[in-house]
Amino acid sequence: MNTTVAAAVSEPVSRAAPSRWRPSLSRSRKWALWGAYAGLILFAVFFLIPPYYMLVTSLKTSQQIAAIEGNPWALPWPPTVSNWLALFTDTQFPIFFRNSVIATICTVAISMAISILAAFSLSRMRFWGSATLATGVFLCYLIPETLLFIPLFQVVGFLGLMDSMWVMVLVFPTLSVPFCTWIMIGYFQSIPKELDEAALIDGASRLQLLLKIFIPVAMPGIIAATIFAFTVSWAGFLYPLAYIFSFDQMPLTVGIASTMIKADVFQWHMIMSAALLAALPPLVVYAFLMDYYIAGLTAGATKG
Repeated sequence: MNTTVAAAVSEPVSRAAPSRWRPSLSRSRKWALWGAYAGLILFAVFFLIPPYYMLVTSLKTSQQIAAIEGNPWALPWPPTVSNWLALFTDTQFPIFFRNSVIATICTVAISMAISILAAFSLSRMRFWGSATLATGVFLCYLIPETLLFIPLFQVVGFLGLMDSMWVMVLVFPTLSVPFCTWIMIGYFQSIPKELDEAALIDGASRLQLLLKIFIPVAMPGIIAATIFAFTVSWAGFLYPLAYIFSFDQMPLTVGIASTMIKADVFQWHMIMSAALLAALPPLVVYAFLMDYYIAGLTAGATKG
């Protein structure tokens, strides 16, 4: 009897106890949510200020930019699009854009082909010194390009690629391949070795093992490495500046700085317009590939 009464008395208390904590938990969660939104808003505003200023400047004439009166952050009225049209009619911007696209596509293809094969060899085909070689590959990435462009100058001159857009296809993989290989080694090592053994027992070759098991499973890592190789090639500046002198062979990064800055005269309206157009492909590529990257991670996490 006493036990029944004690249980009856304690049961409402135990059920009511969590309700006393619900307001405080809900309040703390609400404050955390507001804090997260405030931080995201500040982060977005901070990083959107430069593109906004670039857009405002690109819609102004040179006289409006040089004028002292007025708010430099305000949109001009009426805005002008003559700067954007002049990029394609009065400058070599289309040639610069074409060179950057060709160099980027070739660099990404070469970098990923070398990185995937090298990572597969170093992570699965164990041989003497493979671990040391894998570490050495990553250490090569840590060497700054400011130390490499001088010896590469001799190599480029020996191969006869000086003042040619194809020199970018040769030198950019020296920056992207080491880091891409290191990324792929980590993803390949996370794949269970039982998959290798099962495929080899079924008669699969090493190439089939790579194409049918490793590449599909490690697709998030491949996409991440592709993004890195794309960024290295599209934003490369030092190597094209050192090896390319003709305007018709320059990429966007060097072409914009070389043709729109003359002595101490900066054509800011044209520079901002060209910079915004040059930033558009990375923005589109990042938005497209990041969706697949996140989808690949969540799909791998939910597989049973």
